[in-house]
Amino acid sequence: MNKIIPNISVDCVVFGFDSSGLKVLLRNRKLECPETGQLLINDHTITGFHVYEGEDLDSAAQRTLFNITGLTGIYLEQFYAFGSVERVNSEKEKCWRSYNNLGISDHVFSVGYLSLVDSTKIKPDQEHADVSWMPVDNLPELGFDHKEIIAKALERLRLKVRLEPIGFELLPEKFTLREMQELYECILGTSFDRRNFRKKIGQMKYVIPLNEKQKGVAHKPAQKYIFSRDVYERTKIEKLDFSI
Repeated sequence: MNKIIPNISVDCVVFGFDSSGLKVLLRNRKLECPETGQLLINDHTITGFHVYEGEDLDSAAQRTLFNITGLTGIYLEQFYAFGSVERVNSEKEKCWRSYNNLGISDHVFSVGYLSLVDSTKIKPDQEHADVSWMPVDNLPELGFDHKEIIAKALERLRLKVRLEPIGFELLPEKFTLREMQELYECILGTSFDRRNFRKKIGQMKYVIPLNEKQKGVAHKPAQKYIFSRDVYERTKIEKLDFSI
């Protein structure tokens, strides 16, 4: 059995996107009193776990992500460290620790990781029935300092999405320009002129049109596109800039 490092953990903020907006993957955390059955804690947390002895941070984050998504090769970036002495010392968290006998320190440092994934690839199953996508602009009650961690991750996402093509990680492999525009508008909290947006996309050689259109839609089918990482690496001197 792997032995945890009691005062070092990783927390992964997993973002997804669909037609209703930007989402974050959360786990419902419940604690019942074993004697009375009273519900003591009922909130949500991002996915995280302690680092094992002999394990590096990135490996711990990859393990934690795989355990909740079943996926490998997901976009993952370390973005911040959290070390407040109050992280696990509120009355609620003291209750959680005492009932679960987790063997962790009362001062836990956590390294935050930002992760991006096509949300259609993650569907709750019997093993992960407590996991669900929640809108980032309407979060439920959160445990620990996870509200702060999500806010920091969103801040990082909004900064980086203007400079690198990480937004494509949130789209399906084949997407429409409308889906792409809606994604960037959602992340950046703004709206773009449709014509100007498409003109800008037309200048990005790594956004490649396909000889393929949507199927089964009520409106006029839109052309589909793909993002080419190879083309981007050859032409990335032409930086992303969505300051329309």
